[in-house]
Amino acid sequence: MEVKKAPKADISKRSAMIAMVGLIISLSITLTAFEWKTYDTGELMDLGLADEDFEELMEIPPTEQPPKKPPVVKQPKIIEIPDEEEIEEDIEIDIDVDITEETEIEDIVFEEEPEDEEADKVFLVVEEDATFPGGMGQWNKFLKKNLKYPRQAKRMGIEGNVYLSFIVSKDGSISDITVSRGIGGGCDEEAVRVLKSSPRWKPGKQRGQAVIQRMNLRVVFRLK
Repeated sequence: MEVKKAPKADISKRSAMIAMVGLIISLSITLTAFEWKTYDTGELMDLGLADEDFEELMEIPPTEQPPKKPPVVKQPKIIEIPDEEEIEEDIEIDIDVDITEETEIEDIVFEEEPEDEEADKVFLVVEEDATFPGGMGQWNKFLKKNLKYPRQAKRMGIEGNVYLSFIVSKDGSISDITVSRGIGGGCDEEAVRVLKSSPRWKPGKQRGQAVIQRMNLRVVFRLK
């Protein structure tokens, strides 16, 4: 086939370069379109310093309320009464007793108030304390003769002091025996038993009269 055009006029040789140039131009246009920024037109705002001729703001003074008037205090009226004014009122005193110059007045006798009955009062402290017949020496002899050491206390090795509280009546009888502090092992019960079996005590006295007195007693338990 014969070539109809001159070799210089053949554009197929530069087709690759033309395509490359066109691709670059199209990419540039596309990139420019995405990056293009538009701004709305409007009035410009002056952010500079304000003019010195700016009018000063007016200060509004606070409103003042006048104070309320204090209430009027009414002074009480003072009525003066003269000292020499006589009270025109008769006071009648009716004394239904005939007394003359010859009337003798008997001596006034004041009766003594009756003393409080202390029959049932229980004393803790009296002038003369209640005691065992013959004194505490006889009480110790009575204990040695009648006190039996409990077997349980012996087995357990219990020893110590048992404190008893009791009442000595006017006739010397013993009542209301309680254990103030015990040691157990049957010693407490044995101390109460011996005290109950004791003879009548000598009652306590107050002002020379026998009274009811509460006593405290110690019973000693010692293993030999």
